Amino acid sequence: MTDQNERRAQPERAILVGVSTRSEEAWRLESSLDELALLADTAGAVVVERLTQSLPHLNPATYIGSGKVGELAALAKEFNADLVIFDDDLSPVQIRNLEKAVGCKLVDRSALILDIFAQHARSATARTQVELAQLEYLRTRLTRQWTHLSRQTGGIGTKGPGETQIETDRRLIRDRIRVLRDKLGRIDRQRSTQRKNREEHTRVSLVGYTNAGKSTLMNALAGSNVQAENRLFATLDATTRITYIASNKPVLISDTVGFIRKLPHRLIESFKSTLDEVRESDLLLHVVDITHPGFEEQIGIVNETLTELGAFDKPTLMAFNKIDVEHDRRVMEVIRETWGQDVAFVSAARGIGLEELRSRLVELMERDFVDVRIELPLSEGQLVNHIHRIAQVITEEYDYASDASGDGIVRLHFRTAPQHYDDLRPALGRFETGGLTATNGRPPS
Repeated sequence: MTDQNERRAQPERAILVGVSTRSEEAWRLESSLDELALLADTAGAVVVERLTQSLPHLNPATYIGSGKVGELAALAKEFNADLVIFDDDLSPVQIRNLEKAVGCKLVDRSALILDIFAQHARSATARTQVELAQLEYLRTRLTRQWTHLSRQTGGIGTKGPGETQIETDRRLIRDRIRVLRDKLGRIDRQRSTQRKNREEHTRVSLVGYTNAGKSTLMNALAGSNVQAENRLFATLDATTRITYIASNKPVLISDTVGFIRKLPHRLIESFKSTLDEVRESDLLLHVVDITHPGFEEQIGIVNETLTELGAFDKPTLMAFNKIDVEHDRRVMEVIRETWGQDVAFVSAARGIGLEELRSRLVELMERDFVDVRIELPLSEGQLVNHIHRIAQVITEEYDYASDASGDGIVRLHFRTAPQHYDDLRPALGRFETGGLTATNGRPPS
């Protein structure tokens, strides 16, 4: 019994398995397996061996070829492995066939990522999102171990005449998914209301590959205490803070979940309420780990995910992080040539380059600002106050004798973000005769 307890307390020993097909270069497989090893470490496993194979296409029955299946079974026995982790998603047929042949626990990439998300889910919202993603994943991979769900759904436990155990499991999971979706729908509506209440501020979302340093940069910019670890997916909840990127430039900055290659689509769907921070932001701050040998590929993966979210066309500043580690100036020169002017080089951990980053953000934020001149009656004090809240007022002149009613007028010259100007247009349009002008490509309606 003591040996069993000691064995249980030790990290699980894992073998990694990946396949490169004709459409994938060999180095991409090694890079993907390196990342899979980091994921395994984050989940608490120790990688003891790797098995790779080059195939025209994945084997529909066993993922790898039949000869490699026998080799994998021998390796599992030789290294006393507790589990085998596959770099792609496995079908139920592949899982069943491999379990018979290998004789130990099997985990595919999605299941591993879901397990890490479950470990790192801190808030009730994150736990609900992760549970939904896990159940969506399990729905096509049912086994009898999931009948405990009847205790979570309150009275859904009776079987109909002739109903099989797996049908019961499937029904329990389906009902639980419905409960979780309803719960997340309420959360989504609450967060949407909260975002509307913050519309007077420019909203900046930190995006990037997992472990690029987003949370550390968030802490550096906003003076916050967002959890920052050198681990994949340390952040699951969207954290929002108000900070000043210049003396008169308050912004709302949000830290979001990191992206990764082969990110399960069900995770994107279940994390909709969190990722809406990205969709509805005004600017994106794309954080890149400049020390990672494959950072260009990571940029591409993030951009693909942003495209899937419908957020790729937003104004974006690239923040290349960890320059205190990367000392090759030629790398930075190439980056400037490749990504143009909207880049900044920082070390979030050591506070290097933050002023340049803030300056670049202000420049990007104001690039499409609308320049507005308007004459308003002094009786429109509430509208004038609202303009002060959402815009940069350049001049404000009062003339107490120019209005026909005798109340006087105020002449305003201000600059504001396009989305704020669009909100103001109906109110300002009532005073066009008083001299409304708007420039920078946004004429008055």
